Amino acid sequence: MSKILLFIGCLLTGLAVAQTTPKHPDTSGSDWKPLFAADLSDAGFPKGVWSVENGVLTATMDIPIWTRKTYKNFILDLEFKNAPGTNSGVFVYCSDTANFIPNSVEIQIADDYSDQWSKAPASWQCGAFFGHKPAILPKVVKSAGEWNHYTVTCQGKNITVLLNGQLVNQIDLSLWTSGKNNPDGSAIPNWLNKPWASLPNEGYVGFQGKHAGAPIYFKNMKIKELE
Repeated sequence: MSKILLFIGCLLTGLAVAQTTPKHPDTSGSDWKPLFAADLSDAGFPKGVWSVENGVLTATMDIPIWTRKTYKNFILDLEFKNAPGTNSGVFVYCSDTANFIPNSVEIQIADDYSDQWSKAPASWQCGAFFGHKPAILPKVVKSAGEWNHYTVTCQGKNITVLLNGQLVNQIDLSLWTSGKNNPDGSAIPNWLNKPWASLPNEGYVGFQGKHAGAPIYFKNMKIKELE
């Protein structure tokens, strides 16, 4: 009897794990929309900086690209590819695109295997909430030249990040009440001195451009608005 109960217990545990295993969404439904028009006519950026070729978005300078629409509760799904030394990011909840650095939340993209970024602070590596919270799992990002899958879910103060099929980070912005120190006591970079708890839960979505001389590539960028 004990073996049977043990078997049932293991089976139920396995089912529970299976039900909670994170998955990237199926974006084929009509409730999913392209983040940008194919010709970028609905995107905000200086002329000549961002372009799309064969469905791949990239930039020639370190200037972000922004949606012209603000988003509140949503799921953002995309693929990205690093070059050697890439340092980029996904911005959400941006309330001021002219002064975006302290007025948005950045989910970091980086080539964690490069000499430069592999030695950077953990909160500067891929999957981190930049300067605020390192990824739960390090180095889930693939090597430069390979495509990665990102899903970012924003619901109020709560944001979760899936990278290549794994839950790599989650945050409750309401806990970040200081602009100087994270809840664990670690220092926040001084250029990010606006407490994330005070940020509005709605804003523009954007991507960082060609930062530190290394390009970044995006494709299959879709967004689904939630209730």
